[in-house]
Amino acid sequence: MPRFAAGQTLLIDADDTLWENNIYFERAIAAFITFLDHKEHSPAEVRKTLNAVERKTILAHGYGLSSFTRSLVDCFERLSPAPVSEEKRERIRGLARAIAEQEIELLPAVAETLADLARRHRLVLMTKGNHAEQADKLARSGLASWFAAVEIVPEKDPATYRAVVARQNIAPGTAWMIGNSPKSDINPALDAGLHAVFLFHKDTWVLEHAEVDAAPDGQHLIELDSFAKLCEIF
Repeated sequence: MPRFAAGQTLLIDADDTLWENNIYFERAIAAFITFLDHKEHSPAEVRKTLNAVERKTILAHGYGLSSFTRSLVDCFERLSPAPVSEEKRERIRGLARAIAEQEIELLPAVAETLADLARRHRLVLMTKGNHAEQADKLARSGLASWFAAVEIVPEKDPATYRAVVARQNIAPGTAWMIGNSPKSDINPALDAGLHAVFLFHKDTWVLEHAEVDAAPDGQHLIELDSFAKLCEIF
């Protein structure tokens, strides 16, 4: 029997919570490292440089495939010992374009679980990133009908969570954030006064890694290893 009464508002992340996402970026990065074929830097060192480039690019240009593409090209130009031709740049852009061509692969039991949860609770999709890209993925996923609202935000920080709670008229104490990222889904939601459910995903993006904060007094933090187990809680 669910632990929490009907009528909760469940804010649910999209990428790597509802469907696979980061695995496609990891494949593109592996291909990028192979293509660079650096003679002095190890693959791990190249990845470390790419991570640093991505952090800067995100600050200037936000999330999404365009930002990722820019990071790959910038990193290649930084590490390449020879001048980078336009042909090589286009090869690198092609690695990123391949991500957009991937079919949406739902994670196990997602569709059935959303259908069950939607009978008892209000579901709101809350994802960060490029608005057009995220909206397109939701449309292609076939899951849109289960959500009462959709929030696509440029960043997930405590102020954003508070704004969404106010905009969606969510009653205090009934708001939950559910997702796989400690950095974006769990810690800032707890900071904003929400409850949270951390859904572990083994391929969570390295830039989303962080220690999971403890829940403040009066708030709940639950850790689960599958989306289907949400029905045991809610």
